[in-house]
Amino acid sequence: MLAVEVIEDPAAAVVALEPVRSRLLAELAEPASAATLAARLRIARQKVNYHLRALEEHRLVRVAKKRKWGGLTERLLVATAASYVVSPGALGPAAADPDRNPDRLSASYLIALAARAVREVKALLGRSAETDKRLPTLSLDTVIRFRSAADRAAFSNELTTAVMTLVSRYHDVSAPGGRAHRLVLVAHPLPYKSQIKEPS
Repeated sequence: MLAVEVIEDPAAAVVALEPVRSRLLAELAEPASAATLAARLRIARQKVNYHLRALEEHRLVRVAKKRKWGGLTERLLVATAASYVVSPGALGPAAADPDRNPDRLSASYLIALAARAVREVKALLGRSAETDKRLPTLSLDTVIRFRSAADRAAFSNELTTAVMTLVSRYHDVSAPGGRAHRLVLVAHPLPYKSQIKEPS
């Protein structure tokens, strides 16, 4: 099972976003039968089977194993991933694109950057799987609490200087066999009700 699957097909996205099917995907983190799922969700087994067929047709669930009960064969299904993300690419030309947003300090630009990252990394993962090579990525995630807006501005300036210094040191446009990497740094306030623990 994949840790995260990115859904690019619009039809698969529609199937996954339907509330009952979304719940079934969550329930199928572990293999289960239609009868078990029907009892858990208190839905008729026929309806559960209908939704499971739709999920299976779009490769969001698969058969984990089959077992015999008398003269019947019971299928245990499992989700293809522990969690899912719908790629902005599923929206086609309407998908968020940072190139269409000139305001680099806006929240919409940040969202467009995140959308591009999802699209690009998903495409790279497909090629990585084909060649059976691990995709080299780096992710940093932390929380910083600023005393004031002035401190936040000073931090931003120092961070920009530090990053540009590193980029100028390691960037080599003419290196034979080199490969370009995209570096994106973002910062945004945490939601007020966030349960994220701040570092001490």
